Amino acid sequence: MQGASHMLLEEPFRLASVLSPAKPKVFPSLTKIVGTLGPNSHSVEIIQECLTAGMSVARFDFSWMDAAYHQETLDNLRKAAQNVKKLCPVMLDTLGPEIQVHNSTGEPIELKAGNHVIITPDICKALSAEILPIKFGDLAKAVKKGDTLFMGQYLFTGSETTSVWLEVVETSGENVNCLVKNAATLDGPIFTLHASQVHINLPTLSEYDKHVISTWGSCNSVDIISLSHTRSAEDVRELRAFLQAHALPDTQIYAKIENSEGLDHFDDILNAADGIIISRGDLGIDLPPENKTK
Repeated sequence: MQGASHMLLEEPFRLASVLSPAKPKVFPSLTKIVGTLGPNSHSVEIIQECLTAGMSVARFDFSWMDAAYHQETLDNLRKAAQNVKKLCPVMLDTLGPEIQVHNSTGEPIELKAGNHVIITPDICKALSAEILPIKFGDLAKAVKKGDTLFMGQYLFTGSETTSVWLEVVETSGENVNCLVKNAATLDGPIFTLHASQVHINLPTLSEYDKHVISTWGSCNSVDIISLSHTRSAEDVRELRAFLQAHALPDTQIYAKIENSEGLDHFDDILNAADGIIISRGDLGIDLPPENKTK
């Protein structure tokens, strides 16, 4: 591995030494735990507990918070790893072609079944139960009447009230008029919008992702890039070339399969990537449960 400092200990171990059993056992554990470090796992003390409990890889999700916050968390991870004398590779999770609704007020949005809501790229509009502004101008070109949109939590059981299904009624210019299918309260600063089985014309490796990798990722010599919403092997090859150009030739690429496009090209993606992450929650929006294991 290039420079062992990013492995959080000075010994020149390869990543394989962390992702493989540390010592022989009668029944060796082949399951490794990737832990996402967020607000509740930010301190040195909590991260030490995570490492001691078995966290194998630390994931940094760049779909929220800024580089300064993640750097502080990484510095805490380094201290915690030194304290418990345990290796812990760093995984940078990209944003990808994700459509987000930003709730700048932070106030909950109440949506009622049977009502209509307009999704618009006009971000000057105030967020409300009638208007949902997004930072993407081509949604109306991508969807058609009858298409399904999903917003909120990734896993939907039908019992919780923090996720909403929307049915496209019509498009008008850049706006999409939707029917609210279930009552829900959207709470938090960001809601993710997912269009079921619809191709979204956004790059898998966004300009934001490139900036994060070329700055924070390169500075910290991250071990793994988790490529969100991978849709083809070409997505992996593009990222591989970008890593080579930014002095990260040894950084591994784990392709996240999160939609039907990625599933359709699974074999090609598997051959191009160093690993695969199956995002069952996102796939559950695109596919019925019985098709996810085929």
